[in-house]
Amino acid sequence: MMRCGLKGGGRVASWGGDRRSPAVNPSSSVRMPAGGGGGCCSGLRSRASDVAGLEMASLRGGVGGLFRSSPRYGRLQATAAGASRVDPEDIPLEKVQVKSSGHVLPYVGVACLGAILFGYHLGVVNGALEHLAKDLGIAENAVLQGWVVSTSLAGATVGSFTGGSLADKFGRTRTFILDAVPLALGAFLSATAQDIRTMIIGRLLAGIGIGISSALVPLYISEISPTEIRGTLGSVNQLFICIGILAALLAGLPLAANPSWWRTMFGIAVVPSILLAVGMAFSPESPRWLFQQGKVIQAESAVKRLYGKEKVTEVMYDLRASGQSSSEPEAGWFDLFSKRYWKVVSVGAALFLFQQLAGINAVVYYSTSVFRSAGIASDVAASALVGAANVFGTMIASSLMDKQGRKSLLITSFSGMGASMLLLALSFTWKALAPYSGTLAVVGTVLYVLSFALGAGPVPALLLPEIFASRIRAKAVALSLGMHWVSNFFIGLYFLSVVNKFGISTVYLGFASVCALAVLYIAGNVVETKGRSLEEIERELSVVD
Repeated sequence: MMRCGLKGGGRVASWGGDRRSPAVNPSSSVRMPAGGGGGCCSGLRSRASDVAGLEMASLRGGVGGLFRSSPRYGRLQATAAGASRVDPEDIPLEKVQVKSSGHVLPYVGVACLGAILFGYHLGVVNGALEHLAKDLGIAENAVLQGWVVSTSLAGATVGSFTGGSLADKFGRTRTFILDAVPLALGAFLSATAQDIRTMIIGRLLAGIGIGISSALVPLYISEISPTEIRGTLGSVNQLFICIGILAALLAGLPLAANPSWWRTMFGIAVVPSILLAVGMAFSPESPRWLFQQGKVIQAESAVKRLYGKEKVTEVMYDLRASGQSSSEPEAGWFDLFSKRYWKVVSVGAALFLFQQLAGINAVVYYSTSVFRSAGIASDVAASALVGAANVFGTMIASSLMDKQGRKSLLITSFSGMGASMLLLALSFTWKALAPYSGTLAVVGTVLYVLSFALGAGPVPALLLPEIFASRIRAKAVALSLGMHWVSNFFIGLYFLSVVNKFGISTVYLGFASVCALAVLYIAGNVVETKGRSLEEIERELSVVD
């Protein structure tokens, strides 16, 4: 049986053979046939936003068919909140297997405006910092400049924790619309700031906005994507974060000729924020959230818009079979730490901790000095090389996500990252390699970022909404991403001190060890989810109290 760290934590419900049948909504009855069944620090501050963008795995063919049909399913007689419009006795298999005529991609594209804003708000401060510091009178105050950069990370931490509760209470699309407010207002205040206080408030609001979107974008994409291409579409999130960072880099090009251009750079972000709100006003709500709320008619309408009317019977059948319309109350934060959910929630938190502790901060922070040692003096060129490696790796990951699987990519990714860290450590210490140290360091850096983009970057944000039960999905994703932001903050805070005390080579070896531990942990605890509907995964990982 596939597992996700659920040993000794109760019974695992699963379809098939001699396994136990899943718990189903008490108001439903299911009848089945027998047998059914992841050396200097001068570039530290300027690279911080690049790091956060790279770390987010933050993106997870044809758009035909949401769920795999299965002859194992028998008849289902169910009601959700007293309403039902589908009689599963009338489900012919040939109807279940029909291709979808719906259109998911436009709505994924609207959601990815949140990912673009994520990357843009993190990256825009890089080129603008020097010029805004002069205009706001803080050119000689490194502490306040640091606040301008790091305030967005603090806001993102707050936003990531609140995003889950908002998504559960108001729904996914309405939370996107609410999220557009701090994103747009933060951009406007930053663009019009006449003093440092207003700038910091603007950056804080923008940070809250990107924190909410960091949890909401992968959650929404995962819940509306067809099973067959859910991994590919989920990976788009990471790709659009990279596009947002690249857009911020390009937006800074006119600064050399016009130092006041930094205000326009911040103001540009208002436009996609408004487009996000308008687009989500016309986008369908997640059918899974609607069904969980007992809004069956609205869920059927959303399914029809997303996948076509011919898929309504199949999708609604699968939702009822998963027991998502149960009478259980909405999950609270403390429920995430209960025996029923903690094992799977701990996997989500661990993936993001491994992502942070595996050294992405170190590689990006040191990329400028590494490239300069190889004769590449331009910071823009260094950013371009790192960004190109990240985009290329993400594109490869997108094409392989639904073929090789999430778990396989995570193991490959952390293995490549560990090998790259060893190469970087040796390039700094092994005297025999001294004549080639600059070249080897660049190769190690590019290979590390490429490996990161193959799995450790995009997969966690995709995998988490897949393995979490619908009742806890939004809050569990928010908790895991909160761990991401908290660990990101503390690593950035203490990284320089650790390097100064132990040396960069020793630190790189430590990161290589973390990568090795990550491979062992993933191999033993992470479940493969490719080609399986969210409902199938939920049944497989359900722990009965």
